[in-house]
Amino acid sequence: MKRIHLISNPRNLSTALMYSFAQRSDTQVVDEPFYGYYLTQRPNVNHPGKEDILTNMKTNSRAILEDVVFGNYNRPVLFIKNMAHHLVDLDYRFTTRLTNLFLIRNPKQLISSIAQNIQTPTMEDIGSYRQYKMYQFLQNLGIPSVVLDSGELLKDPLGVLQKLCVALDLPFEKSMLSWEPKPLPEDGIWARYWYRNVHQSTGFSQQPTSNRPLPAHLEELYKTALLFYNKLHENAIQA
Repeated sequence: MKRIHLISNPRNLSTALMYSFAQRSDTQVVDEPFYGYYLTQRPNVNHPGKEDILTNMKTNSRAILEDVVFGNYNRPVLFIKNMAHHLVDLDYRFTTRLTNLFLIRNPKQLISSIAQNIQTPTMEDIGSYRQYKMYQFLQNLGIPSVVLDSGELLKDPLGVLQKLCVALDLPFEKSMLSWEPKPLPEDGIWARYWYRNVHQSTGFSQQPTSNRPLPAHLEELYKTALLFYNKLHENAIQA
């Protein structure tokens, strides 16, 4: 089966993209299987619903890989939504068995959004460096990856999704463009804290909050993240 492995920044369109793939006739989706593992590796991190996540999710990385990432499914395509910052202290070799899709976002918008919840986010929190390192790891092995910029996707959802399906060697399905404004059964237990906007959405659309100004104290983080973003954006699907 084809296993599409999404490696995204937080505060990106990752959940909307998962909803998009969930509309396909051939695809099963999985929502952030390493979230619980991440919280065990970073015990000082406090996220809403942390105890529920740790109670209800697998936290052993080997079990997650065997049972979830490489588990058995009834459909021929699996879409695994992962956050780059969740993939801490892992051997990246597991990615060589997957079709990897890097979802990136302009770091100015990304950092401004994250700063609403984390006053002083770090490079680990935003995931940009980890995305770049994982991309380089695969490139050095000669394994191609797909890069999708959420900004480009919002410019032309139809055209960019069509190009994305070509890059993933999948037939395009028009159903990917819209969904019902309600939760998915596959939503993670954290959905009630983070997914309000997507639960009210019916497709890909720009949020008014995307134009928040960058806090001055995060300018250096932005400059560094921009270097990694630009390197990946060079290979991104264009609208």
